[in-house]
Amino acid sequence: MTGGLDDRLLRHRLGEGSKFTKKYNANKLVYFEEFQYVNDAITREKQIKNWHRQWKINLIEKDNPDWDDLSGNWVL
Repeated sequence: MTGGLDDRLLRHRLGEGSKFTKKYNANKLVYFEEFQYVNDAITREKQIKNWHRQWKINLIEKDNPDWDDLSGNWVL
């Protein structure tokens, strides 16, 4: 969950994200959801974190079957 997706993407690309991001070079945006209220976003994030890996893959591939980088809308 982030309040500034563009800033988060930039930090990940610079290797300044989380340890996971740095270790696995995770810097491609393949899925995101927008929420009006922070509590809704936190609830959804916790829900997805508890899912099996395949469920997460299915969620991504439903809307982004080619795993395209969706960050093209942001200036990085």
